Amino acid sequence: MKWSDYSKFIKLRLTFMVTLSASISFLIGSMANNHAHWVSGINWINWIKLIVGGFLVTSAANGFNEMIEKDLDKLMKRTMDRPLPSGKMTNGQALVLSLGMGMAGTYLLGSLNLLTGLLSVFSILLYAFAYTPLKRKSPIAVFVGAIPGALPALIGYVAAQQHGRIDEIALILFAIQFVWQFPHFWAIAWVLDDDYKLAGFRLLPTGSRNLGSAVITFIFTLILVPVSLLPTIYHYGGYYVGAVSLVCSIVFLYQAYNLLRTQQIEAARKLMFGSFMYLPIVQLMFLFDFIGK
Repeated sequence: MKWSDYSKFIKLRLTFMVTLSASISFLIGSMANNHAHWVSGINWINWIKLIVGGFLVTSAANGFNEMIEKDLDKLMKRTMDRPLPSGKMTNGQALVLSLGMGMAGTYLLGSLNLLTGLLSVFSILLYAFAYTPLKRKSPIAVFVGAIPGALPALIGYVAAQQHGRIDEIALILFAIQFVWQFPHFWAIAWVLDDDYKLAGFRLLPTGSRNLGSAVITFIFTLILVPVSLLPTIYHYGGYYVGAVSLVCSIVFLYQAYNLLRTQQIEAARKLMFGSFMYLPIVQLMFLFDFIGK
């Protein structure tokens, strides 16, 4: 199997984004836990373990997802060239690879602390065996999928704690990524709705590209504005992170408003690309605020 096939199997771009989110949260957790100089206060070996383990666990979850959706992927233009539906990989090979990645990743994350390992197993099970089958049944799948989608931020922070604990900062990181999931998911679902319908996926809030879906997307983007300010509200972040988060949230909200106003695929595409930029900027600003203290 070629690297290009493997990268499609593990959904490389998605896996990279998830791993980046967890790695930033780990650094934030390290800085919150240790007020020494940011270079000497971080266990870089554990950071590498988190990145490798997180990459493997996310890849495994994506692998199980593709095994379950193999026949559906054949129906969609976007996914028909993936290794399983195109016949470049067998179910047996996919199972062995996914199990291997899942066990290796869980072992690495569990070696940081028990809670990190347990959360990683929970994220795989919820994504592959709850969110995946729900995608054809109800738009509620997006709410279920938002939990494993936001867990990397929580896992990264918990991994930085010696004994593994969830505190206010961990919950804030989780909340920002959780609420962000909705406009992110729905923008993608709006752009790909025609393709998704070929496989029977119902991911838009009302099931269709219409005013109702646009209104709900706008409401969740509006909710993200105060949620993004939680670091500053609870005095974990200063005014710089608050100002940048507010500007990013307003730009993101404007993109959601354009979707509400036009209900066009192009507006949804801009919102989708905006979502790719939004999360790392807000998380990195939170990290830089800790480094600057």
